[in-house]
Amino acid sequence: MREDQEHGEPSNQEARVRRRRARASPRTVTRDRLQGVRLPDREGLATRGRPIGGRERNYLTWFTTYFKHLRRVYQARCRGSGNVPCMVLTDAPEQLWLPLWAPRWPLAGDDLAAGVYRMSREQACGRRYVEANPQAVSNLLVVDCDHPDAVLRAVSSRRSHALPNAVVENPRNGHAHAVWALSAPFPRTEYARRKPLAYAAAVTEGLRRALDGDRGYSGLLTKNPLHDTWRTEWLHTDTFSLDQLAQALDEGGNMPPARWRQQKARKANPEGLGRNCALFDSARRWAYRAIPNHWGDPDGLAAAILAEVQALNNDFSEPLPASEARAIAASITRWILTRSRMWADGPVVYEATFSTIQSARGLKSGVQRRAAHEQIIDAARRQ
Repeated sequence: MREDQEHGEPSNQEARVRRRRARASPRTVTRDRLQGVRLPDREGLATRGRPIGGRERNYLTWFTTYFKHLRRVYQARCRGSGNVPCMVLTDAPEQLWLPLWAPRWPLAGDDLAAGVYRMSREQACGRRYVEANPQAVSNLLVVDCDHPDAVLRAVSSRRSHALPNAVVENPRNGHAHAVWALSAPFPRTEYARRKPLAYAAAVTEGLRRALDGDRGYSGLLTKNPLHDTWRTEWLHTDTFSLDQLAQALDEGGNMPPARWRQQKARKANPEGLGRNCALFDSARRWAYRAIPNHWGDPDGLAAAILAEVQALNNDFSEPLPASEARAIAASITRWILTRSRMWADGPVVYEATFSTIQSARGLKSGVQRRAAHEQIIDAARRQ
């Protein structure tokens, strides 16, 4: 034993410590380890000598079986971390989920019909449903895919969308939540800029289109990956920026156009982060027209804007939380009181400007009416 230690060989105790650390730490498969390995063909993996039909077609798809095969092959061979993680092989999913999951006092519950309540993170980890993001910021984008082959839709990301970090599946029906982690969270408070929020809403809509996800899913609650009810597939530990997700969606043709929220169907029933943007746009346009009714009364203007925001929010099939509605109303009020030229100039300048604008509109309308009348007379003379 002394000769082994003199030549640099580890002792039995040190070897046991290394093995214990290797078992406790997440193990990853790297692309360099996958080179030169012969894997079964698609037909052999999908059928396993049996015909595919019914439920087997939904759940024993080629990709998911291929993924499970890789896990079995490399579970015993891979030690430590490599250069580029390809997929995560770990027996401790809390090491992957808890660093990404940001809420400190989240909403959680086991039965949505019975309601969800705020509780500590430790208590929420034992619930079936948890709040995906804190109230102030969002660092997770979640898409609800209500299809029997939801896992296959999520992992079949080539030329369609970025591969999600995790897919949390309901083993009874195959429905799943696909989760993407962001490298830079975006704020959702009253002090947040609207353009990043609108950009995030567009990216979320693109991910929903790529998976054909549920339009009515709000993104508030998600399936808890740590709960035994669900079956979770951890695909990788990388994080994305919104630009990276948008670029992948552009390549697959799933990124919505620039003015996608202006469509009539979207205005009538916005979903997800789009509700926040739609509520802000509708309320601010109403607030600009309401300024003349509240000259010199900022408190009255703030109360009127808050009442309108709450009324518009209640019209949604799934309203935003009351705190977000108050934040939107406060943001609109603060912008009007600090940056609106109409509010700063006062009623005298507004009346003069309004009269000038109306006169210009009347002249323009008169010219157009006269031109149309002359065209009608010319057409009658030619006949």
